[in-house]
Amino acid sequence: MPISAKDSQGRLVLCGVNLRLILVSGKTQDFTFSPNDSATDIARHVFENWPAGWEEESVSSPSILRLIFQGRFLHGNVTLGALKLPPGRTTVMHLVARETLPEPNSHGQRNREKTTESSCCLLL
Repeated sequence: MPISAKDSQGRLVLCGVNLRLILVSGKTQDFTFSPNDSATDIARHVFENWPAGWEEESVSSPSILRLIFQGRFLHGNVTLGALKLPPGRTTVMHLVARETLPEPNSHGQRNREKTTESSCCLLL
């Protein structure tokens, strides 16, 4: 269902964000969302409109569906607009079932901890 609006000349313009969601199994499905939709809104919509070809991967609740974009989990309140995704173009995200998310800074913290360690080896 495309999301549309009319421009200043009355022409119909698509203003939705197209997402191609990929499951761990490799199955894909395209959806269109508003830039105002959050990760939680998207998970709920996908759960309520679970694609016919995804029966084997079905989940018990939308609350465990997580989106991954550019290698990072999207937390529930992040909107597509905040990601500056181009309207009318297809953006690929992964959709996984996971009970909890890592803390937003946990990965960065691990990297900082690793960089504070140093070791030296001298060969004679």
